[in-house]
Amino acid sequence: MERKPAEPLEILAPAGGEEQLTAAVRSGADAVYLGLIAFSARRNAANFDADALRRAVSYCHARDVRVHVALNTLVLDAELDAFADAVRAVAAAGADAAIVQDVGAAALVRRICPSLPLHASTQMAVHNAAGAAALERMGFSRVVLARELTVEEIAAVAAATPLEVEVFIHGALCMSMSGCCTLSCMLGGRSGNRGLCAQPCRLDFRRGARGYALSLKDLCGLAHLDALRAAGVRSLKIEGRMKRPEYVAAAVAACMAARAGEVPDLFALRAVFSRSGFTDGYLTGRRTLDMFGVRTQEDAAAAAPVLGSIRRLYRAERPRVGVDLRLDGAAVPPRLLAGDGVHIVSAAAPDAPAAPGAPQELLARARRSMEKLGGTPFFLRTLEFAGDAPPLGASSLNAMRREALDALLALRGRVAPLIVTDGGPLPLAPHAGPDAPALRLRFARAEQICAADRAELLILPVRQVTPALIAQYGPKLAAELPRALYPGDEERLFERLRALCGAGLAAVQAENLYGLTLAGRLGLRAHGGFGLNAANAEALAAYAALGAADMTLSFELPQRAALRMGGALPRGVIAYGRLPLMYFRACPLQGGDGCGGCRGAGELTDRRGTSFPVRCEARRYSVLYNSVPLYLGGERLDGLDFATLYFTLETPDVCAAVAGAFLHGRPLDGPRTRGPFRGGLL
Repeated sequence: MERKPAEPLEILAPAGGEEQLTAAVRSGADAVYLGLIAFSARRNAANFDADALRRAVSYCHARDVRVHVALNTLVLDAELDAFADAVRAVAAAGADAAIVQDVGAAALVRRICPSLPLHASTQMAVHNAAGAAALERMGFSRVVLARELTVEEIAAVAAATPLEVEVFIHGALCMSMSGCCTLSCMLGGRSGNRGLCAQPCRLDFRRGARGYALSLKDLCGLAHLDALRAAGVRSLKIEGRMKRPEYVAAAVAACMAARAGEVPDLFALRAVFSRSGFTDGYLTGRRTLDMFGVRTQEDAAAAAPVLGSIRRLYRAERPRVGVDLRLDGAAVPPRLLAGDGVHIVSAAAPDAPAAPGAPQELLARARRSMEKLGGTPFFLRTLEFAGDAPPLGASSLNAMRREALDALLALRGRVAPLIVTDGGPLPLAPHAGPDAPALRLRFARAEQICAADRAELLILPVRQVTPALIAQYGPKLAAELPRALYPGDEERLFERLRALCGAGLAAVQAENLYGLTLAGRLGLRAHGGFGLNAANAEALAAYAALGAADMTLSFELPQRAALRMGGALPRGVIAYGRLPLMYFRACPLQGGDGCGGCRGAGELTDRRGTSFPVRCEARRYSVLYNSVPLYLGGERLDGLDFATLYFTLETPDVCAAVAGAFLHGRPLDGPRTRGPFRGGLL
């Protein structure tokens, strides 16, 4: 594996709008990330249209700051042409990278602008080397790792991939694994995967007497900066595109200080925004109740006294670009050359009366004027004189310096568009699916298995699969891989799968990118699960290229989007199930002694008294399930290749009853939901 030479840690700051952009750059950020009006995971930020993006890139590039553009939402088929236009706008602005979640969107970026670097959003939920390997195959150059990893786990992934590694260093923490949360969508129709998370997790979900059981404190990982550098991290990302400019400035300043080996101003950082303090629980692996917190009135009141002093951090330009000046007094008229090592500009002395003086006096006057770089992004690297200092007054010298530096800044900020092809969305034919979908059954436990003779596929968690079950059900049985796989478990899972292959296992259900990689290495048929967030025909084609035999579509998709999706890859939907709304590594069920005495099962109650079951998965992560099951019995599903009944907490009798009802198109008794299937997706 070829690795790039180590580079200095990049400080990557959020820019939700132009004020935040200025604050980030003037506070010392090496790079900023921002979103367009559309296809940004923070659609409620101010964001940037095409013209504002060009101005932003020009401003940043003139000051040696890189610009990463977030195109990190799931994209629907009907939006692919608009997404292609957005990619062209990013290329026209000369941006430095695109941050992408949707694999179909990534394929479009590569097709339209092959030279635009692709960064894999944390929404892709990459926790391990096998996931990074899938990204490498798709042409990504950087992975933003999942926030749940420890420093040691980050190091393990970084050591196993040639991709640049980016991690979050400060800011809000999602309770769920990123990209795996559908709570906002299922409860209110506003999808976080579409940039409109309503943050219901910050409401009062209770675990017994303990409130706000889904609200984590903000991350502050500055104490681990040296360890992250040693782990192979390239970029430190600050969360916060919805935050005020003062927050951005304080966070960048703190990161700058920590990187320089100085003590960061944690008082100002906490005052400007925190939720009962900070946590580094994911980085250390101490995922205790101390990670949880809410924003109190005291937290909010603490901000006002520090805002003024923080604003001073970005009131003026930061000198960050070295400039070489050469004053030629022998030229007629005298000329000033200004260069940055790449560009050179010149300015002639204005037509003004001479200001004679002794040679030493003229030299001192010229030096004083040339050294006045305050209010510009330049610092003086070298100053040379060709011949004697010219007999110019201070005003003439200052005017010449300003003209040269303005010209150099404009030249540095000149937009350099990236080359685009005439490519666009694939001209895919409508999908020719069957009149009625085949039945697939997913069970959480082997004892639930029913209606096996009516199903084309039986899906069972890999830890439940045994040689006896493989012998009984043959190629009809698929082993479901965990939604998250941490580096310490990667080799163990691979060896278990290899052993099951020896017993005749033929297929897996992959709920994460890593599963496609492992399936390919073992020669297993890979069925793509809803965890892969397939939302468009481009994504289906991309997953097929990675080895997927078929795909369960995201259950956030409305009916019309699912039924009209083009392309050849067989696809299906979840037609029944208590859908997983969140996946946790910081478990809300834990007591004061962590997992001690926990049965791995419990529930959370929202402010209306509705109960949501939580189940622990082999002490690796836990899952929050919806309070009521989805049921699409009787819905129009023609054109889909399969429909999956997704059983989790049900008894064997209930599983059999649901399967029978669905096969005969009968309604179910009791509360149920159709999720976003009938409606639109925001």
